[in-house]
Amino acid sequence: MLYQRELTGDPVTAILDSKSYSDEDGEPSEYCRVLALGTEQELAGIDAQIESTSEHWAISRMPIVDRNILRLAIYEIEFQEEIPDSVAINEAVEMAKVYGGPDSSKFVNGVLGRIAEQHTGVPVQPIEDVEE
Repeated sequence: MLYQRELTGDPVTAILDSKSYSDEDGEPSEYCRVLALGTEQELAGIDAQIESTSEHWAISRMPIVDRNILRLAIYEIEFQEEIPDSVAINEAVEMAKVYGGPDSSKFVNGVLGRIAEQHTGVPVQPIEDVEE
């Protein structure tokens, strides 16, 4: 939904209302809705975090998939206290392996590791296997 939002310019609520998401995956879960709507609501702050954390990368130059995976994971790290940072990072890395480019998983892992460390003040152990 975040990817579709960025491509079409439609807000997440419109995407949900129009049911223009993939029928193959069925109705989005409540948690999916919370994540998509929450990420959209906190987008300015999340994007500022990405910009300040990703070295030598303007958010506008990042691949759209990587950018939205980062956004979603940062929302989980910052606003979903019941989700451990390591779980949010691992899920984001796995999404990057499937949907991103050849180096996406490494990039996502590095940026999220730094953000999680800033969030908790404790270094997050990097995911060992970020290869395709």
